[in-house]
Amino acid sequence: MIEIKNVSQRFKGPSGPVDAIRNVSLSIKKGEIFGIIGRSGAGKSTLVRTINLLNRPTEGQILLDGQNMMSLSASALREERRHIGMIFQHFNLLSSRTVFDNIALPLELAGVPRETIRTKVNALLELVDLAAQANRYPAQISGGQKQRVGIARALANDPKVLLSDEATSALDPETTRSILELLKRINKELGLTIVLITHQMEVIKMICDRVAVMEAGEVIEHGNVLDVFRAPKHPVTRSMIGDVIAMELPKGVQEFVRTRLAQTREGHGEDHLLRLAFVGHDAEEPVLSEVARRFGLDFNILHGQIDEIQEQAFGSLALLVRGPAAQVEQAKAYLRTRNVTVEELDHVATAD
Repeated sequence: MIEIKNVSQRFKGPSGPVDAIRNVSLSIKKGEIFGIIGRSGAGKSTLVRTINLLNRPTEGQILLDGQNMMSLSASALREERRHIGMIFQHFNLLSSRTVFDNIALPLELAGVPRETIRTKVNALLELVDLAAQANRYPAQISGGQKQRVGIARALANDPKVLLSDEATSALDPETTRSILELLKRINKELGLTIVLITHQMEVIKMICDRVAVMEAGEVIEHGNVLDVFRAPKHPVTRSMIGDVIAMELPKGVQEFVRTRLAQTREGHGEDHLLRLAFVGHDAEEPVLSEVARRFGLDFNILHGQIDEIQEQAFGSLALLVRGPAAQVEQAKAYLRTRNVTVEELDHVATAD
């Protein structure tokens, strides 16, 4: 559907060229919700604006359904952009136009007949649950309703792709959830491909199928959301997941754990610190009690929680396991056969 191939974006800075994004390659499938996440300045908004060439890449290619966007003439690019909707953090509504007229604007600019506009806009108002607000002005509706207007306007030209640039960042948590639920419903009902930019891992967790993590203009990790949550490979990813899922031990527990692990290294103990991640039905199975009996190990649960990702249970536990090293290794191997991700947290033992 969307192919981003070796894309770099370079801007002029006061001290010379600045690379906002560097050699990024991603493939986004038709009909999926693809999240791009990063801290402020990571380059995610710059990247999403290369898809419709609001930012023309310095290097690389953008392909939409096999069409190289970079090779289009100005008129052909304008036509192609009609099939790419975009919603923004600050809504960008016209204060002098009603809700109905804001949604109708792109249809008017495209020269669509008035009666067709009326039919189309009324259907969109129903889709985003704003029929009762059709004749109100932006100043008369809430932030969440303004974003629904923005979504309806972005859908007016029946786009193939919807780009969402921090669309929920200005909203409170409850309103954010309602907007994300609307986007998920639109994705399912219309089969619309959504590319969602955010700095909030909670947003990724709630609705995305796959995710790319950006840092300093580069994609440092990407994959299925469940896989990334289960086994993050980069410290930045781990930190961002830690905002919503327990990934690290509380500081009050760390000193106790370090002491126990130091005793083990000195030959005076048999403790091992593990992090386990369970997905789906495995999170509901009594795996730990089975492993304790089978391998004669003691478990001390230090930290963890059970959450939901992509409508599946997801559990994360940090455990101090006591027992002979050989039996701990056997237990780890057995847990992996039960679809449990096992990670030994060596960095806690050696942290300053």
